[in-house]
Amino acid sequence: MQKFVKSFMADESGATAIEYGLIAALIAVGIITAAGALGNKVSNNFNSVANAM
Repeated sequence: MQKFVKSFMADESGATAIEYGLIAALIAVGIITAAGALGNKVSNNFNSVANAM
């Protein structure tokens, strides 16, 4: 039983998976923020062109 507990405590594969998940979530938040800002700028440009016509 002690060997099982020691090997369980030494196993870091779960922690690695959580870290990769957090990194992926941060990247996704960055992409969503950038896409939102870009979308607003494109929309403003289209509105300016439409108003000029």
